[in-house]
Amino acid sequence: MRTKPKIAWIGLGIMGSPMSENLIAAGYDVTGYTLEPEKLARLEAGGGTAAESVAEAVEDADVIITMVPASPQVEAVAYGEHGILAHARRGALLIDTSSIAPQTSIDLAKAAAAKGIRVLDAPVSGGEAGAVEAVLSIMVGGDAEDFAQARPILDALGTTVVLCGPHGAGQTVKAANQLIVAVNIQACAEAVVFLEKSGVDLSAALEVLGGGLAGSTVLTRKKANFLDREFAPGFRIDLHHKDMGIVTDAARTVGAALPVGSVVADLVASLRAQGDGGLDHSALLRGVERLSGLPVTV
Repeated sequence: MRTKPKIAWIGLGIMGSPMSENLIAAGYDVTGYTLEPEKLARLEAGGGTAAESVAEAVEDADVIITMVPASPQVEAVAYGEHGILAHARRGALLIDTSSIAPQTSIDLAKAAAAKGIRVLDAPVSGGEAGAVEAVLSIMVGGDAEDFAQARPILDALGTTVVLCGPHGAGQTVKAANQLIVAVNIQACAEAVVFLEKSGVDLSAALEVLGGGLAGSTVLTRKKANFLDREFAPGFRIDLHHKDMGIVTDAARTVGAALPVGSVVADLVASLRAQGDGGLDHSALLRGVERLSGLPVTV
């Protein structure tokens, strides 16, 4: 007899692969689907089961978890004759951990309810390292009873798991998270260039800054990126550009001013337009270097 719910995982990218593997390590039966064959092979190597389609992955699942890039991809895997809502069983719980527009989550919850499927929006923060280490912060929107059922699963993925309100609330909090992270990275990047142009030992400076009020998770996680100019994607500029669009649109809707956030959103967009969209968001440093007349390695 199965003692834990059977899980279908849709989307095995930078975040989805380690998150699904953490559930397997926690004793869950995980069947996954993604568009990349090598990621399916990785899932199988880790003890999961590969499916050939969304429909096959979800048909026998108690809980379905999605981790895809943006609202269009969530809609693509959820709707239509081959989507989750058409093939998941009544009573299944759909947990969307993607970072998308709050209204997309609200609309999905309504559409799923008509099929007898429950939904939580549960975007995460912590990047690839947080996913690998299972220390993500998870902000959840939806019904309290559904959250209680999902809690053991979410606890296997993160260390801070909070129900923030009704459907869409998790995505709203995630939008605020991405605003704070982007502004923080930009401030760190400006400090790095200022310190280097002033002739200060950057490693020593970042060490002492990290121990004071200027310290942050962003500085701790991204210090090596700044020091080594290493921008392999943990969270791509392309995705942060998408998230800054979400938060600026949502803020406009509720009448909240984002004077600093709007500037940083433009800087993220500029970096993307210069061909750096596939780099980690710590590559905001490259934008500051360009503005400061410093050479930027290709």
